[in-house]
This record gives sequence, structure tokens and C-alpha cells, in this order.
Amino acid sequence: METHLYLSLIPEALIASHLGPDAFGVYYACGNAKKSRSQAMFLELDPEFRHEYFDIETGYRRLVPHEDGSLKRSVYISVYRVLEHVPLTAILKLYVTTQDGRTLGLDAADSLPESSTGFHLYQEISPVHPRVVSTLGPKEFFGLLCDPGASMVTVPALFFVDLDLGGLARDPEFGSSQGLPYSNIDHYRECLSELETKIVGVKMVDRIHTQTFSFRVVKSGFYLGKGCEMLFFPMPSEEDLRTKHHKWWRSAQM
Repeated sequence: METHLYLSLIPEALIASHLGPDAFGVYYACGNAKKSRSQAMFLELDPEFRHEYFDIETGYRRLVPHEDGSLKRSVYISVYRVLEHVPLTAILKLYVTTQDGRTLGLDAADSLPESSTGFHLYQEISPVHPRVVSTLGPKEFFGLLCDPGASMVTVPALFFVDLDLGGLARDPEFGSSQGLPYSNIDHYRECLSELETKIVGVKMVDRIHTQTFSFRVVKSGFYLGKGCEMLFFPMPSEEDLRTKHHKWWRSAQM
């Protein structure tokens, strides 16, 4: 019977499970009939990973099948300050699950993408989750948040995603917003315009934004930064999603 170790990002938690990623995605996103459905995002960790901050051995001892022989779906090991205590080397893969339980696995790329010009929209997911716009590329954006000398507000680790801004990425005032699923688009235009006069190239759009979002507006992919290191999980192209992951893509449109 296999033992899996997952780092849930919505909400942040370290969880041991007998379920493989696909089955865990269904369980975590859909749950039982009494739980409302929602997206899930989680990292699969090396099951041999250990850290003095976590009592993983006790969690594994509690991971035993039920009396009827069914698999144990989850044993919570920690729900606080998880991300900052997990080294990037322990991460095997990222999984993103739609609200009806379709799971897509994403491997980390060998390198970060080149920073593009124009404006960026970032959804921070864990451990904090405001939505911000910025003139900084993903690497520079995380560098600002992890450097106490550059910013008064810092985080030890951050998982975030860059989202599509459409025509607003080049022209906040008059650029096309067609197809963008963001409410109050005028507020986005205003925030982007304010960036042109800010010394620090970051402006908060929504300080308590929900962690979930439409997967169809993921621009390049997902980023995980810790210290001076970063992992990048690129999102497949829309063509690849339509042809190679059709069921997931169709579910993501719901």
C-alpha cells in the first residue's frame, strides 16, 4: 500500500494519504456530498522527506486502512507554516484540480521563462493570497517580497500564478479587456495606471481575494519561491490542453 505526502496549497496543509494524485484530487476538490466543491492545488512531496518542524513519522503511523479495508484518504500532519519549511528539492510535481475533480499534473521546468515587458497580474495563493498588478516579472516580483532590504512586507516562501491581462498589459487605459473574467475591470485599469507613477512597481488590486480563479486565464504558469530559489511549473498551451488533456480543459471552463 503506497504512502503519498502532499502539500495542499488551498488551504496550506501537509497531508499523508494512501490515494494517488488523481484520486486525491477528486477527494480533496469534491469531498463528500456535504462539502461544497472547489478547486484544489497541491504539491506531491518525496515520501522520504523529513523535517524537524513536522512530526511526519506519527502521521505515517496513523495512516492505516479503515476497518472495512478501504484506503485512508488523509491524515493531517500540519496546517501552519508548511510551505516555508519544505525545501524545493523535496517537491516532485504540482497538481491542479478543477472543482469537479479533474486533475492535471505539471512538472517543474529546468529554468524560469524570460521576463516579458508590460504589466503583470499575479494571484498569490499560499501562504497569503492578495491579487496584485506589477511592472516586475515573476522572478523580480518574488525577489522584492523575499528581500527585507527591498520591502517592508516580506514572506519566507510564496506560491503564486501570473494571470492574463489581455490588452491591459500594454495599454491599461484603452487596451481591450474582451474575454477577461475579472469583475470591476475599471478598478484594474486604475491600479495599472497608478503603477506608472509608483517607485515600487507593485500595486494591490484586492487584499483578500479568493485563492481560486479561472484556470483558462493562466498566462505562463505557476511559481514557487523560497529564499533565493524558484521553481516554475509551466502551463501547457491551450492547443495542448484541448488535444492532450481535453477532459481537464473542458472541466476548467465550467
